[in-house]
Amino acid sequence: MAYARNDTRAGEGRHSTLMLASAVILGAFGALAVRHLMNSRQPSGYPDVRPAGPDAMRDPPDDWDEVDEQLDESFPASDPPSNY
Repeated sequence: MAYARNDTRAGEGRHSTLMLASAVILGAFGALAVRHLMNSRQPSGYPDVRPAGPDAMRDPPDDWDEVDEQLDESFPASDPPSNY
């Protein structure tokens, strides 16, 4: 009987070691996936966002007021300016 009890504990130890190794490997793959996603946030081929204001525009409008300035500064956010 003592032999069977020792064999069961050895099996439990191997199982625990296998579970720990699996967790470490899955965690490493998860970290690599997160790193890849963080590095590829901005797709290539898209231009950088320009600074706000008519001075930074290619074709600035003739009339430009405070609301236009606030709308331009809030882009690409979807929130309207607070004093609209």
